[in-house]
Amino acid sequence: MRWVINCAAYTAVDKAESEPEKARKINVLGTKNLAEACAEFGIPFVHFSTDYVYHSRQNTPFQETDRVSPKGVYARTKLAGERAAFRAQPLSMVIRSSWVYSAFGQNFVKTMLRLGRERSELKVVADQIGTPTYAPDLADAVLKIIQKVESGELEKESIAGIWHYSNEGVASWYDFAAAIFELGGIDCHVYPIATKDFPTAAQRPPFSVLDKSKIKAAFGIDIPHWRESLRRCLTELFRKCGTPFGV
Repeated sequence: MRWVINCAAYTAVDKAESEPEKARKINVLGTKNLAEACAEFGIPFVHFSTDYVYHSRQNTPFQETDRVSPKGVYARTKLAGERAAFRAQPLSMVIRSSWVYSAFGQNFVKTMLRLGRERSELKVVADQIGTPTYAPDLADAVLKIIQKVESGELEKESIAGIWHYSNEGVASWYDFAAAIFELGGIDCHVYPIATKDFPTAAQRPPFSVLDKSKIKAAFGIDIPHWRESLRRCLTELFRKCGTPFGV
C-alpha cells in the first residue's frame, strides 16, 4: 500500500501575520492538493497539524473533540488545512502536535543552545504551558501505525480522524529552556517572564497540553516523557557535532 505523509507547512508563526496569503497557499491549498491526489489514487493521507488550534481558558489537557478557537493566521490556516484534507480525502489522519524540535533544522532547542553560548542569562516566557515533542518520536509513532495497517493488524480506515501526539509531561517554555541548559551542561541562568512582557505579532495559546489517550489506546503506542526525549536529542547533537554548541 502507498502512503503520503505531509510534513510541509508554513510555520513562521509571527511572520504569517504579514504573509497571510503565503501561509494560506502552503497550509490550506497545498494540503488540499495533496489530499485530492491521495483520494484520486486511494492513498491514505497523513497530515500534521498543531496545538495552536486550541486557544481558550481551558486548563486540562485538550481532547480531540474539544472546541477549537485558533488565533492568528498560522493557527487559522492550519485548522483550515485540516478541514480541507478531510473534505478531499476522508481517509486522512490528522495529527495535532506541539512544540516540535529535533537535532535538525531550526527550532527552540537549537536556538536556546546558541543563545546559551552567547549569553550568561536569558528571559523566557513561563505562562504558556504545553509539551515539547521530539520529532523522531512522532515519526516513529506514525511508522508503527502504518506498519500495523500494512501487516493487517489494523484496518486502514482506523487511522481516519484527528489524533493528538506530543511527548508525555507538561512544561512551560521557561521549564523547557531550563532543562535544555541543565541537561546540556550550559551555564546560562534563565529568568521566567510573563507573555505580556514578551509581545509577539501572533498570539500563542496560554495552555495547549494535548491528551494522548486516544492514540495510545487505538494503536498501542508508548510515549516517552519530554525530558527523556530532550536528553536523546542533546546526545544526538553531541554525536553530530562533538558538542551541542556546534549547532
